[in-house]
Amino acid sequence: MATQNKMNTKTKSILAFVVILLLAIIAYGFLTMPDQRTTGEKIGDAIDALPRGVDDAAEQLENRTPGEKLGDAIEDATDEK
Repeated sequence: MATQNKMNTKTKSILAFVVILLLAIIAYGFLTMPDQRTTGEKIGDAIDALPRGVDDAAEQLENRTPGEKLGDAIEDATDEK
């Protein structure tokens, strides 16, 4: 019985590591995915961002990964106005 419990513990540990590794790979792939917006979508996003300032609108015209966009959103949320 004790040997079987050790094996189950080892198996669970390996399985947990594999799951965490797969989630990390998926997250990395998502956050570094290229920007696939069309030019029209970028212009529309820039127009929508104009009330927040010209700098924010200009950022919308650049090719940016979701990770960069997330970082900008966090930065904008923590800025004091």
